Amino acid sequence: MITPEMPDAADGLARVRAALRGGARLIQYRDKSGDATRRRTMALALRALTREFDARLIINDSLPLALAVDADGVHLGGEDGDLAAAREALGNGRILGASCYADFDRARAAVRAGADYVAFGAIFASPTKPNAAHADLALFGRCRNELGVPACAIGGITLERAAAVIAAGADMLAVISDIFQTDGMDAIETRVRAYQALFEENPHEP
Repeated sequence: MITPEMPDAADGLARVRAALRGGARLIQYRDKSGDATRRRTMALALRALTREFDARLIINDSLPLALAVDADGVHLGGEDGDLAAAREALGNGRILGASCYADFDRARAAVRAGADYVAFGAIFASPTKPNAAHADLALFGRCRNELGVPACAIGGITLERAAAVIAAGADMLAVISDIFQTDGMDAIETRVRAYQALFEENPHEP
């Protein structure tokens, strides 16, 4: 699960808490505001919140921030830094994820550089990244068979579409709008529980 834009910090954290109550186990903090002070403050608050629920916190795009707040790992896009250098800085105890878009060769190179998981997308049209290239569901089967690391699906994921994505081999779903645009905290919790149930109905080893 990826955090939404959170102009109201208290409301944003309450929404993440609701998702954690629903069973979200990995939270990726995404903030494109460029406000370093705000990002650190929010990351520290999320670090405390995820620890409360025994969940993991991944920082999007910023290795320095991930290290500064003792996050569980970092997720890097294609222009966010060298994966091998990030792997060395993180050590073996933290998670390194890599955006691979619709490019399997990029995924193969990411795994060689030390990525613990790779992300493919956009699987469907996404309001977050409307111009992203389409990634085919076949990438998840290839990842399982050829790379042997978990694969995350991102882009336009909804509850109605998720079962097919999981069946195709996705081990994780990066969801923003379909969870956080739900009306109310109880609805967020219920929505996350429904996603968790899909993984239970479609079990496979990551």
